[in-house]
Parts: sequence; structure tokens; C-alpha cells
Amino acid sequence: MHNTLQTHINKNLSFLNEGKILIAISGGIDSVVLTHLCHQLKLDITLAHCNFNLRGAESEADEASVANLANKLNLEVFVERFDTQTFATDAKLSIQMAARELRYNWFNDLANQLKFDYILTAHHADDNLETFLINFTRGTGLEGLTGIPEVNGKFVRPLLPFSSQDIENYAAKNNISWRDDSSNKSVKYLRNKLRHQVIPVLKEINPSLLQSFQNTLNNLKETNHIVEDSVDTFLNKAIENIEGNEVRFKIAEFKKLNNPKPYLYEALKEFGFTQWDDIVSLLDGETGKQVFSNTYRLIKNRAHLLLSKIDVEHHKSISVLKNEKQIETPFGILFFDEADAIFGKRTNVIYVDKSKLQFPLTIKKYEEGDVFYPLGMTGKKKVSKYFKDEKLSLLDKENTWLLYSGKDIVWVINRRADNRFRVTESTKQIMKIELK
Repeated sequence: MHNTLQTHINKNLSFLNEGKILIAISGGIDSVVLTHLCHQLKLDITLAHCNFNLRGAESEADEASVANLANKLNLEVFVERFDTQTFATDAKLSIQMAARELRYNWFNDLANQLKFDYILTAHHADDNLETFLINFTRGTGLEGLTGIPEVNGKFVRPLLPFSSQDIENYAAKNNISWRDDSSNKSVKYLRNKLRHQVIPVLKEINPSLLQSFQNTLNNLKETNHIVEDSVDTFLNKAIENIEGNEVRFKIAEFKKLNNPKPYLYEALKEFGFTQWDDIVSLLDGETGKQVFSNTYRLIKNRAHLLLSKIDVEHHKSISVLKNEKQIETPFGILFFDEADAIFGKRTNVIYVDKSKLQFPLTIKKYEEGDVFYPLGMTGKKKVSKYFKDEKLSLLDKENTWLLYSGKDIVWVINRRADNRFRVTESTKQIMKIELK
């Protein structure tokens, strides 16, 4: 296994030979064997162990065994102790998901702070099969059936080509000791149920199951590459523009397809949507119809689908004091300067009579019923009617901010100034307000 791993690294993961590496070690057979192998290959390694404080004396013994191994191999080791139960309760997560989030967050923080190039985990071929079956039983797209990625950012899994039997044989041959996690025997967890009750039956049916499974993974990955290429080509035509947190898709491109649903899925899967039938119905839905995920929403707006992040600061307001020269906003920087005269005409600049302003000014989103007096027009208009006349989408409306003096609108920012604050012949002090 030593020689095979060395060949695999040299051929496929050669960057590990020069990198500064952090090994995630639990004390179990997989991570302990990975540590021994990397040490023998003379890689630049440091150990990181999580004590989740879930198994009492067992957790303490695991930590001690990792410390002993580090001492024996003359390696540096970092240990972090977590109150996993409290974190799981507060975050409303299962114990397994809480532990996963805690350890991956810590590994990333450690790597960033101490400049580790890569983080190694000891996932192997049997883990890959278990993950495939978990995704398969829960329902997934093609990407969920392509297995654990060998390289995913800083995380690298060099033991994926090896089976659990390969690892056990290596440990026995080299007299390597490790810690058994008693929770791995409990079949109340889906992964353990598959490991102990399902996969042994599959291996009995097909003794070459792991090799057959690897062939299947290779075929699925190749197919997935074809799908990705096809989707990329399509999205180059379907995406009209990307601006800030908004993506604008052309509905006509989706409607040219015999089956737009898989393309919608590929375009939107990373944004947390699950209501795919509702999303398909948006293509023929009325303007303003929406579908939400926890963090994003998709809106039908005439000939487009508009994807945007949910605005959690919709009702936030910003104050502008009398002597402030500039102020940062969610949509840019506003500059306030005195001017001698009016120069040019641009939507991102207005000139107002400073004496008519009531400080502090307020920047916020419009409220239903707000009215203003559009510069260049006679009389007043509801802001909502102005938005409708300008044919603004729902997202455009929600992303438009207004500048108020008291309760009066000074400027529909970057769109239209209010006539009441215009510069006249009697104006003695001109204020220039510019958005950049």
C-alpha cells in the first residue's frame, strides 16, 4: 500500500509533495494509517484532532492516543475540544451534522491562520460507496452520484483508491494500533446501517463490488462532464446579465427546450431551491409570481426570470448629518458637496437648494403610499405609480433607495429628483449630491 500510495500521489496529487499539510485525525484506523503513510513518505504533516466530548472516557482516550502517536512520530498536533451537544441544540442540528460543521470550520480556520496548503482526510473507497448509497436513497441529481471528490479546495482525500480491507491489512502488517469508536457499531445511523447490514450483502453478491463501483463512478463522472458542458453552453445564451446579487435569465431560451426542467435545476441548484415544478411553472406564470428558497428567490418579470438574494435589510435606514461629505450605502457611496452652479444632467447627480433640506436626511426604501413631485413634471405622483410607469421589475423596485428630508422625498436615487428641492433663481446655496 505504501508504494501504491506513493505512485498515486506522484501521478495524481504531486502538489502534496511540496505542500504544508494538516491531517484530520480521529484516532481511528483510517486516519492513523494515513498519518503513518504520510510520515513514511516524508510529507510535511501536522495533526489536528477534534474532541467532541460525546463519549466520556472514550473521547478522552482518543485524544490521548493521538497525542501519543504525535509524540512517537515527532509531529506537532493541535487539539480542539467542543461542546457538541450544546452547539447541536442551539443550531437545531443532528449530533452528526453538528460535529461535521464544527470540525470542518475548525480545520479551515486552522489552515487559514497557520498557512497550511492542504487538509487531508482519510476517506476511502468504502466511504465513497456509502456516500453514493446515502445520496441514492435520499434522492439526488447526477452530481450526488459521482462520489466524494478527491480534491475539493484545500481538502484532499488520497486514500479514496483504497478499500477498508487494504487499510486493515496494512495496519496488521505494520503492527499499527488505533482506537475503535464504539458509535461506529450503532446501526441507528444510516451510514452505519449501510456499512454493517447492506454493503456486506452487496459484496457477497459481487465480491468485486468496489471495483465495479469505481467503474460506475468513472462513467458517471464522464457523463457529468458532458452535462456540465451542455449546461454551460446553454447558460451562455440564457443569462442576459449578472449585476450585483441579481441574475437575469431569458425565458425564451428555456422555452425553446423540449424539457426545460433539468436546465432550470442545473442553473439554480446551488441556491437552495427544491420546488422544481413551481419553478417550471414560472415560465408561463404571471409577472410578479415568485418562488423562494431560504436565501434566494426567483421572480417572473415579463420575459425574464430574476434571481436575487433575499434582502434581509429591506427596512434598514441610513441617516445623513448636516456636515457629512460622503456616506457609504448598500448601493454605492453618496457624496455631498457645495456647488457654484449646475453642470450637466445625469441620473446619478442632483443639485438641490440646501436651505430647503431638513437634516438629518434619511436614506431608505420607499413605503406604500409615498408620493413625490417628479422634477420636470407638474403635480405629484405616487412612487409606486412612478415605478410602474418606468416599467421597473419587482427587484428593481426593491433595490431602489430614496433620499428623504423629513417626510418629503428629495431624490429617487439614481432615477428622478423631486421638484420641491430644485435650484431656482433665489437659491443662495447649491448642494450637489452624487452617487458613485
